[in-house]
Amino acid sequence: MGQSWCDLAFLHWAVPPERAQPWMPPGVRPDVVVGPDGVERTYVALVPFRLVGAAPGRGPGVPWLGTFWETNVRLYSVDATGRRGVVFASLDASRLGVVLGARAAFGLPYRWARMRGAERVRDGARELAWTARTRWPGPRGLRSSVAVRVGDPLADDADDAGLATFLTARWGLHTAHLGRTWHVPNTHGTWSLRRAEVLSLDDELLGAAGFGDLARRPPDHVAFAERVGVRFGLPGSARTPRPPAAAAPGAPATLPGHDQP
Repeated sequence: MGQSWCDLAFLHWAVPPERAQPWMPPGVRPDVVVGPDGVERTYVALVPFRLVGAAPGRGPGVPWLGTFWETNVRLYSVDATGRRGVVFASLDASRLGVVLGARAAFGLPYRWARMRGAERVRDGARELAWTARTRWPGPRGLRSSVAVRVGDPLADDADDAGLATFLTARWGLHTAHLGRTWHVPNTHGTWSLRRAEVLSLDDELLGAAGFGDLARRPPDHVAFAERVGVRFGLPGSARTPRPPAAAAPGAPATLPGHDQP
């Protein structure tokens, strides 16, 4: 399945790994980084964006149904084979058909939500806002509102460039479905990350996932990306190693110890 992810805001909060562990499928654990203080941390992310041109196989994007708004709460994972990915605590999308299909096919915690996006340019910089209100399945009526101001490109030699790579150079997802833990691989090009400033944040999605305290404080890391093309592969068992796959053209280098699945 191919698609493009457009105008993504990455809002990240550092948490102890044990806070993320309850969301991990069997055989998967939180992926961690070690800070300058020697303490292991993982991250919780709130990511609003627009998904464009979703298409089965290598065909053209599905009109209307294949383009929609989405906001997800995601965590960072690694399985017993060493493949790294993400685990979704929630995914909210504005297309009911997509929600039904993803829940049935992959067991992903998608919800149907009423969602909107807006953009303006002020003093030469883009400012974007996303709003969401959950509809089905419950809990119904959860709200999320995020606004950011897009800043300068994130330089490869910036102090936080390694952390940004760890958080965004992810090549699959882990999910529990039909009594098994699955790894669903994806490939995408290099993220062109930019710095971003949070202008406003009023969110209940984090709280519904057990992270309500995070929305009451500023994120520890914020980034923005304009667009990247993505292609998903066939799911496989998270307990069975796969042969190494060639990186996608232009795929970003990963941190030492954080190889592609």
